Amino acid sequence: MTKPLPRLYDALIAKHLAGYRQMAFISGPRQVGKTTTARHLSGSYLDWDNPAHRKLIAAGPDAVATQVGLHNLAEQLPVIAIDEIHKFGRWKNWLKGFFDMHADRCRVIVTGSSRLDVYRRGGDSLMGRYFHYRMHPFSVGELVAPTIPDTLVRGPQALPEDQWNALWEHGGFPEPFAQRSAAFSRRWRDSRKPQLLREDIRDLTLVREVAQIGLLAEILHDRSCDQIVMKSLADDLHVAPDTVKHWLDLLVALHVGVLIRPWFSNVTKSLRKEPKWFLRDWSGIEDPGKRAETFVACHLLKAVEGWSDLGLGTFELRYLRDKQQREVDFVVIRDRKPWFLVEVKAGRDNLSPALKYYQDQIKAPHAFQVVLDRDFVAADCFERHDPTVVPARTLLSQLL
Repeated sequence: MTKPLPRLYDALIAKHLAGYRQMAFISGPRQVGKTTTARHLSGSYLDWDNPAHRKLIAAGPDAVATQVGLHNLAEQLPVIAIDEIHKFGRWKNWLKGFFDMHADRCRVIVTGSSRLDVYRRGGDSLMGRYFHYRMHPFSVGELVAPTIPDTLVRGPQALPEDQWNALWEHGGFPEPFAQRSAAFSRRWRDSRKPQLLREDIRDLTLVREVAQIGLLAEILHDRSCDQIVMKSLADDLHVAPDTVKHWLDLLVALHVGVLIRPWFSNVTKSLRKEPKWFLRDWSGIEDPGKRAETFVACHLLKAVEGWSDLGLGTFELRYLRDKQQREVDFVVIRDRKPWFLVEVKAGRDNLSPALKYYQDQIKAPHAFQVVLDRDFVAADCFERHDPTVVPARTLLSQLL
């Protein structure tokens, strides 16, 4: 059996456990590796889906404390991982009680399916008792250095060719990335769709809406990188635009895709409403241009959410477009100020004039045209301040 690759999140959660008393909440897409990280870092693992564990949890926080030996003297604080507890009707009150009684004698990791993040937001009685970490699939930066960088962006490092090809072809989810088989990847992707419909969507919405939300997901599968017009989707599905918006928000919360909104501060005649839709798994996208843009979008999203979760600032991912159809694919916002622009090309080196146009307007320090088919260059692209053509292998290796 191939040894599992180390994860950035092992280092991130280990740092949390060593430095904070708050519980570590780990959310993310199905099969992204949350349970593996939690089990690796904990001495006691409880899973609500296990009948014996469910009975123990239902008996109350004191029963769990006794079972894992919190009353025993120990050299190090024990780490308890609790998986899928959001399926327990009183899970927030249970965790609140456990934390208030036992936070000084242990550390706690809470993981679950993508629904955990949805349930977490509603009436948050756990405020101040946890820090939230959003787990993503493998990325170039994580594969070259699965550690927490000392600086916001790290120096460029070359990713081996076989890993780059596997990431591009099979995506960053651990199992298909490790298997590197077209047949396995196809079957893996196909198996996730009914699981999403049967379990996640069904548990979060009305039964009669499940088929329509599934149809929306199918429509959006072919529209990664496209602008979303609510009225057009509503007409396709024969529902109200507000209903489509609600369903879209649900698919985003379940990590099917992400909506990236336009940045309009200091942009003349900017678009303000239409978000762009990106899938969270680029491996099933056939169009090479859309796959390239989605590939980079997922890397940038992982970076901005990771930097925010590490407490390094408030980061956002946006895009730029005006009424004259000038567009730049992405702009990374750092503490409410544009930081760097990214225009994605599958194989063209000629600089897009929109990069300089928007860089001059919004005063972003960096502007990159990221090209997928260029060889790695061992130079720090963040040392450049003029619009620059950069290999994707270089820029993405400098991110998380």
